[in-house]
Amino acid sequence: MALREQPQKDWYSILGAGPSDSLTDLKRKYQRLVLLYHPDKQSTDVPAGEVEARMQRFIEIDRAWKILGNEETKKEYDLQRRDDRSYSLTCRCGGKYIVTENEAEDNSLVCCDTCSLSVEIIQ
Repeated sequence: MALREQPQKDWYSILGAGPSDSLTDLKRKYQRLVLLYHPDKQSTDVPAGEVEARMQRFIEIDRAWKILGNEETKKEYDLQRRDDRSYSLTCRCGGKYIVTENEAEDNSLVCCDTCSLSVEIIQ
């Protein structure tokens, strides 16, 4: 999957977005960029080198949307972006409780990423 292939890419910056942007905002930014860089929308008088650069940009935009437009892959990508270590526990519904090492130091509640169940972290 693309998440494993290129974890060094900042997919948010490719879309001109941030991690706090909603899915609707991400989609709007993706659609705007696709219209700008789509190969069928390019003029014929553009130099060959620029055509190739625009095609690469279009491919990156498409990859960014495939990762950030899906909630599951977006969560996985966001976890990979974190510098600190994280822990996960499988919920009985099949979802996951995910907590970073910093969050685990505090006594807190962690919600399942799929259902409404939560667990308390006790030190």
